[in-house]
Amino acid sequence: MARDPALTPINAQRPFAPVEGLKLPAIASTADAMLEHALHRRLQPEGQPANALGQLQWLAGQLARIQHSSALPFDLLVFDAPQLVVFAADHGLAVEGMSDLPQSTTAELVTQLLTGRAPVNTLARQHGFEVTVVDAGMATPITPPPPHRGRAPATLQPRKIAYGTRNCLLGPAMSLKQTVAALHAGMDVVRHLPGTVLALGEVGVANPASAALLLSRLCGVPMVDALPRDDGPGSAFDDTVHFQRLDKLTAAAQRHAQAVSPIHALAAFGGFEIAMMAGAMLQAASERRVVLVDGFVAGAAALVARGLSPAVADYLVYAQRSPATAHRLMLIHLQAMPLLDLDLHINQGTGALLAWPLLLATQSLLET
Repeated sequence: MARDPALTPINAQRPFAPVEGLKLPAIASTADAMLEHALHRRLQPEGQPANALGQLQWLAGQLARIQHSSALPFDLLVFDAPQLVVFAADHGLAVEGMSDLPQSTTAELVTQLLTGRAPVNTLARQHGFEVTVVDAGMATPITPPPPHRGRAPATLQPRKIAYGTRNCLLGPAMSLKQTVAALHAGMDVVRHLPGTVLALGEVGVANPASAALLLSRLCGVPMVDALPRDDGPGSAFDDTVHFQRLDKLTAAAQRHAQAVSPIHALAAFGGFEIAMMAGAMLQAASERRVVLVDGFVAGAAALVARGLSPAVADYLVYAQRSPATAHRLMLIHLQAMPLLDLDLHINQGTGALLAWPLLLATQSLLET
């Protein structure tokens, strides 16, 4: 959602150094004082205090700025052909015990999405979102299932860079060439999709560990605070496992101590799905699309995208805040006010589609 000036990052974003072969789209800032004034007058109910609509007023302003490059006349918000894109990839870091789930779970979750059995499929049908699953770098080959009743619940796009990243304890997760290729692939996916709204999700066993490394490196958050605990409701999580993971991630961070710029940190620690999400955000922002960001891993992609092109922040709407302290710290650094706080332990774009009715409500409020 809109950035709150009262929330300031603890550490300034490190500058972006150009990398050979990387072509970033031009992104315009959405700042517009005249439009802000027009929106304030439209959204101020008679007899009500200023900012009576609270966070919805922030959201209305952000959405209007995204879709209208000039202040007057202000037309209605247009939410045509909304798209959900879920990027899937595997991580070499998974062999270090960074998740209680086996790596094969990535393929299982993707199969659920492709067969329409994931919770987000139900929400997509309800809200009219087209679903695209992108194989960014899964370790297991995936074959699209036959369409159910003549129509597939999701479209599979093969954009595989490699069969999973390397183990970042032993070397960079990706080469710079692979990182650039993944960023460009994410841009290209969006370039070929219709619509004015893009919701982003991800699937990848152990990708919270990569996101934690990116949060720590790009924002200066201590690793002990950056790694979410894998202990959702009803789990019998062992503290020993958590501290073992912290030790390994600390070692990985030390191994790549020189990877301080966004793209070098992404290559050292990231995943193909994180890189493609960052590219998708950049391309969508360049086309003045609304971008719904869901969860901790997608937030790490936003950190990278913001580091590459700061203006992208104007286009990112943060759907939900997870219960993990690490995600809450990440949102502070992103200067973001998420729309929902539902104690969700699932991503794949689920939070983004749960937040969608709030965007529709804002659209209706601006029509009056």
